[in-house]
Amino acid sequence: MIEIHGECAAGFEPVRAAFEENFERREELGAAFSVTRHGETVVDLWAGWADPDRTTPWRADTLTNVWSTTKGMTALCAHHLADAGLLDLDAPVSGYWPEFAAAGKQDVPVRWLLSHRSGVTGIGLERPVTVEELYDWDHVTGLLAAQAPLFEPGTASGYHALSFGFLVGEVVRRVSGVDVRAYFAEHVAGPLDADFQIGLDSEDDLARCSTLVEPVLSAETAGALAQAFANAGPAALAALANPRVRGRDANEPAWRRAILPALNGHGTARAIATIYGALASGRLLSDKALANAREGQGREADVVGGLGNEWALGFYLGSEERGFGPNPRAFGHDGLGGSSGGVDPESGIAFGYTMNRMGPLMRDDPRKMALVNAIWSRER
Repeated sequence: MIEIHGECAAGFEPVRAAFEENFERREELGAAFSVTRHGETVVDLWAGWADPDRTTPWRADTLTNVWSTTKGMTALCAHHLADAGLLDLDAPVSGYWPEFAAAGKQDVPVRWLLSHRSGVTGIGLERPVTVEELYDWDHVTGLLAAQAPLFEPGTASGYHALSFGFLVGEVVRRVSGVDVRAYFAEHVAGPLDADFQIGLDSEDDLARCSTLVEPVLSAETAGALAQAFANAGPAALAALANPRVRGRDANEPAWRRAILPALNGHGTARAIATIYGALASGRLLSDKALANAREGQGREADVVGGLGNEWALGFYLGSEERGFGPNPRAFGHDGLGGSSGGVDPESGIAFGYTMNRMGPLMRDDPRKMALVNAIWSRER
């Protein structure tokens, strides 16, 4: 039996049960899950181990690399600037970042970066990139500025798996004068006292990190993945294979210290729930800015991931998958392997989920879905 730590308010017992079941039936190693309702924490649970050797218990302040859950935090920086009147989401990116106009991208608006419609899904394979190169901000943003679109901008969505953070982050830097890590810390995490950072900068924080464990793929899943890469077009290969990032890369100190605003946010489940909860309560964005952030851009099959979904501006909409609760207009972002954060502004409920044993999916991991469904099961 796993020892569950933390608190669970009356009425949310199904969430605790689902959290415990993830350890008993879904091979959870270490994890945390937090829920806020109208700004009040109603669930804050953690359990398990921060390392695969099971020597370090998961604690309330254990930090975890949450992969693309970071994208939602980076998007919030852009929306915060827009809310302040400093960034026009419909203006061309090149108006803020002149070098981006290269290769026919002069008319691409900022909103197409946020909705994965710019065509710059990554760096083309003719210029191979290593994981270590990702740590050089100016180098990577320079390559992306020069990159020709890999599909006609505005005609489709193609998941900007790595490039999203550099593209949106560079716009944030050009507009605000500080890098996205600093902007996020000052204007999002700091005011909320939320324990979430885009890249770590202290030895104490590095010592709090859990160790990620890569998923073990079945032969069927591994074969399907290999076939998908064999059939992938240039947009997908640029997004997912240049470089080919592995789960173990996120355990390296250099990765943890870098600024990778699509990939290396480190935080607690409590922090993620706090930040999304602040959206529901109006503490981060005005009503108008929140409406803009969750504005659907049309449902379609993504040309990179092949999944049907509907993007808002920097976030997934729940849509028919109901990935953030029963409300199809609830929104948030998942991270590779399972982590997630989301909010349903109509109910006032927000949540955050962190874990270190990665699953094979890019979104809607079964552990996360069990927890999300449990939140609303009390109302059925």
